[in-house]
Amino acid sequence: MDAGDIESISIHPAIGVARVGNSPDGWFFASDVRGGVPQDPDDFRDSGLRIKRQVPRFRLYATMKDGEARELTSDDGKITWTVEVANLKAGWYEYMFPMDLPADIVRLPPRRNARLAAADRELLDIRPSPRKISGPDLEGPQYRFDDGTFFGKPVYLGELRTDPEGRLLFFGGHGVSAPRVDGAKPTTFANNDDWHDDVCDGPVRATFEIGGVILQATTAHVVVTPPNYGPGLFGVVTMDDVAQNLFVDQKWIQEPNVTSFTRDIWPVFDRLSAHQWVNDGVLLMAGQGTPLDARDPDVVARMSDASEAGAAFRRAVFALFRRSDPPNGANEDLPPFYGDTFGDNVDRKREGLHLTRLQYRHFQRWADGDFSSDWIGIPDLPEFDALSPSAQCEELDRAALHECLGGPFHPGIEMTWPLRLSTMWEGAYRLRSLPEGQPVRQDFGAVLKRETALAEDGPHGATGPGSLTRWMGTPWQTDEASCDSGRAYTPSLFLSTPSFWGARVPNQVLPFEAFSIATAPDQTALQTQRYFSIRRNWLRDIDSSNYLARIDRMVSRWWQVGLVTMKSPPSGLGVPDPCFVETGRAPGMTNGDPTLKLAWNVLSLRQNDVGGLAIAIEEAKDAGPKPTPEYPIYGRGEV
Repeated sequence: MDAGDIESISIHPAIGVARVGNSPDGWFFASDVRGGVPQDPDDFRDSGLRIKRQVPRFRLYATMKDGEARELTSDDGKITWTVEVANLKAGWYEYMFPMDLPADIVRLPPRRNARLAAADRELLDIRPSPRKISGPDLEGPQYRFDDGTFFGKPVYLGELRTDPEGRLLFFGGHGVSAPRVDGAKPTTFANNDDWHDDVCDGPVRATFEIGGVILQATTAHVVVTPPNYGPGLFGVVTMDDVAQNLFVDQKWIQEPNVTSFTRDIWPVFDRLSAHQWVNDGVLLMAGQGTPLDARDPDVVARMSDASEAGAAFRRAVFALFRRSDPPNGANEDLPPFYGDTFGDNVDRKREGLHLTRLQYRHFQRWADGDFSSDWIGIPDLPEFDALSPSAQCEELDRAALHECLGGPFHPGIEMTWPLRLSTMWEGAYRLRSLPEGQPVRQDFGAVLKRETALAEDGPHGATGPGSLTRWMGTPWQTDEASCDSGRAYTPSLFLSTPSFWGARVPNQVLPFEAFSIATAPDQTALQTQRYFSIRRNWLRDIDSSNYLARIDRMVSRWWQVGLVTMKSPPSGLGVPDPCFVETGRAPGMTNGDPTLKLAWNVLSLRQNDVGGLAIAIEEAKDAGPKPTPEYPIYGRGEV
């Protein structure tokens, strides 16, 4: 290769998503394809049940002057990566509302930690020095972002490594959140003064040197987010859907002139049905055996029928969805998720999540029979290495955003509403960037005005270290412990919907213990179905009748709650395959659980040696002290 053959070079993914984890050494790669589940044989935990970090892998691609694309590695030339990240949450403005909503409902947020004098506010910003790395198979303390501080206390925000081909690997923080003063407790879901966490974001840059010529790549970004508690589950509206909607509106990409059932309709229903594993209302509404079960061949055949005979069904299903343009709808509509303004009583039209306008147009065509009935079965995920280099670039860019939720932005989990603004982007999937080394501006006045926020030179313009994550809750654990489902907010309702962020922050889950009993040998079909229908509150191990106690527990015990991971049950049980099961809860949550022990003892009555079972049970009663459970126990009058 010669430098003169190269037209341009770019980094992909254009936005890479890392996730925190408290495992010192365990990690896994983020998926490179949309809908892919990161592969980890240990269910994303190490031997101590600590959560592993998710690591994005940034690659360098060249567009050649002959129009072809190819990946560049350290075998082709010298690749030098430069990364700047920051955590600016504590010195930013409070979360109050997405500021791109209509002006009459937007509230102007004051600063977080507003009591601090202007001269002291820099102490809130965690801004480590940039780091460079060049060469294959590198790691070490010199690549760690560990010199940023919060009121003088060093805060580790992650580190850089490279793989054998010289690609960049970004490792985020360890999920450490703490107050300025030891022993202080959080008091709210998103705006806790004197607190910090260790998520971050910032630009990723690269140069490529060949034959004495140095070429600069287009800039990418990395975003560090909380863990994915539901790997393999996705939002009905993903951040990729939000981005695609904007890019079509801006004419940066062309809107498909044909609606494909396989590409544009079925995936939305499939992502909805999959929420049966994280919300028991969706289990009853769109799970196995319902008229919306996207894994039931008969249901899909009915959905994909473009004939007039199927029109009444399609139109009836479409009528269940909120209108997206203009926004309208209530909480009895689909999708069964809260919206941007839930709980604020200011805009009922946005209290529920809407499909994007682009998604809604596809659904309108589907309802009208104006779509390609191209269903031949559940599509296979592409093999990344089999894709052309240009297709790899697109898949990397879209896969990272597909994994992130596209709402509700209240404020959200990974990234939030500013990505709906064209001022954030220089084109499809590529964010605008501040010049290298230029710090992100934090001071826009005592309150952030809407016209300032939406200006092209405002905080939603060019992006720098810390620009994206500063809009999120501080710390992230208190937000996740606060955003539940209808079970918590309106317990009198029949279903536990709507949900906030079920695919990332589950509501009700199928416990591993129930999965084990349901799939035990010689289990009856009726009991299998009963146990497969069990859903338990995901936050049950840290829950409390006291809200402040719950969010405080989540700060330290976030890694002890379960992950909802993919499992394949034995064949012939009549249950979904795959299914998603809560795994990895801290052992103390189940040790000594008398109800679980009783369930297994009753199941064991199906064995032939029931006499031996009776002796074993009696002996166990006299076997000494029982383990002390870690789960909360309340007395009368405490609930």
